[in-house]
Amino acid sequence: MASLERLAAPDVRTVVSRYRDALRAHQEELNRLNVYPVPDGDTGTNMALTLESVTSEVGTAETMPEVCRAIAHGSLMGARGNSGVILSQILRGLADTFSALDAVGPDDVVAGLRHASDAAYQAVMHPVEGTILTVVREAAEAAEAARADGATGLVDVLDRSLKAARESVKRTPELLPVLREAGVVDAGGHGFTLLLAACLEVVDGRPIPDPEVISTPAAVEAHLRGTDVSTLRYEVMYLLEADDGTIPAFKDAWDSIGDSIVVVGGSGLWNCHVHTNDIGAAIEAGIEAGRPSRIRVTDLVEQVEEEAWVREHAGDAASAVHTFAPDEATTAVVAVAVGEGVRRLFGSLGVQAVVAGGQSMNPSTAQILEAVEACNAHSVIVLPNNKNIVPVARQVAELTEREVAVVPTSSVVEGLATLVCYDAAAPIDTNAKSMHEGLERVRSGEVTQAVRDGAAECGPIKAGDWIGLDRQGIHVIANTPADAAIGLLDRLVDDDSELVTVLCGADADRGATSRIEGHLAFAHPHVEIEFHQGDQPLYPYLIGVE
Repeated sequence: MASLERLAAPDVRTVVSRYRDALRAHQEELNRLNVYPVPDGDTGTNMALTLESVTSEVGTAETMPEVCRAIAHGSLMGARGNSGVILSQILRGLADTFSALDAVGPDDVVAGLRHASDAAYQAVMHPVEGTILTVVREAAEAAEAARADGATGLVDVLDRSLKAARESVKRTPELLPVLREAGVVDAGGHGFTLLLAACLEVVDGRPIPDPEVISTPAAVEAHLRGTDVSTLRYEVMYLLEADDGTIPAFKDAWDSIGDSIVVVGGSGLWNCHVHTNDIGAAIEAGIEAGRPSRIRVTDLVEQVEEEAWVREHAGDAASAVHTFAPDEATTAVVAVAVGEGVRRLFGSLGVQAVVAGGQSMNPSTAQILEAVEACNAHSVIVLPNNKNIVPVARQVAELTEREVAVVPTSSVVEGLATLVCYDAAAPIDTNAKSMHEGLERVRSGEVTQAVRDGAAECGPIKAGDWIGLDRQGIHVIANTPADAAIGLLDRLVDDDSELVTVLCGADADRGATSRIEGHLAFAHPHVEIEFHQGDQPLYPYLIGVE
């Protein structure tokens, strides 16, 4: 095919679509480029879902202004996680540059990449080199250099930019020691190179590179080979309220991550069941298709009667945002969480709405906005309860007439601790101040299972090890979740500690929990102890110490 000299509106729309396809194809590869060997590496998922929102918004837009408005709005509303927020700024920077044009030429690409880089840096309070920010900046600089050297065609500018971006990705471990220690490159930067590759595919017919799955756990490798399906450890079930037309794509998404798929129903309500090793992706597929509820995750080591569950709940309604509908408040609270027990705890402490999301399952800006709008109050405080959701939550304030403040909680136990300081009758400024103070008083940690080999200051990590980590990193490596929890508690609890809160996940074993409780009573008799059933997936124990 002859190379395009300019990108018209339909070409830009095709670039967006092909970039979405590329991110979906490379999703697992990007997820595995995770610094810690924990099961919630979700950069690829967040970038792909952000582009799903963009492509849905773009639809059949015809003119360049229409296409660019759709890109800007879709990326804002669909942004998920830190990587999705930064990507949305990149896309909005490009859209702002192209929106007044009839077609995009080489100079416009140069200007667009520069605007995208500047927007990305401005979106981050403390920019860190060796991340997607560096890759976008060096791609923009290469495009500028190409024009200065006399490059006249779109192909030449994009080719120089893509080569520079790929080289920049390779250098990210040199700039960011945590990447070098983990033996990975920056996932977000690698994901950005696919945007330039999609541009070159549309302009010059060059194929987008095939993905490479990196450091895949043995169980997932077996599934990808189509063998040993018994290694699909988790059973995910939920009710899904969705248009019937979305179900074929939903089934395709599940088919790529699992087996034993049952999707039955119709007329907007579906009962859904899958065996998988990727809990987050299984739930995210439902959120993209519609509104999942009654989410239940079961470790297949402890079998349940799945068909009975489907029959039992066949008539229930569904929602990705659960509201508790209390009396009108001066200030309401929205929390992000997953797990039936966790949701009940938040409701008991006065939270008006809970957005489904958390580890491995970051909600979009639009979903948090929906919860804020559902509150019976003019002022709303948002508890993200995950560091990757904080930047998404902060975008909500500009999209609503309600006054919104974000208390940057990075875990569910931190969110629960801040609610002790919450007063529904107090103004938002008073609540935000007191809840921030409550956040500063809590130390949090979590126990999970390593999905790949890795390393930490406390020693080498093998896939399958149980690890205990807090905000500073991994501190405990153990053979059992109970040992990991005990080691982490001994690190977090000191002589000044007064209260220990432990949330038990869906996979927590009763015997292990009793052992942890006994250790606390013996080793730290001065603290008050609270155990709650949280039902959260992937993390059998979430710990808070105040």
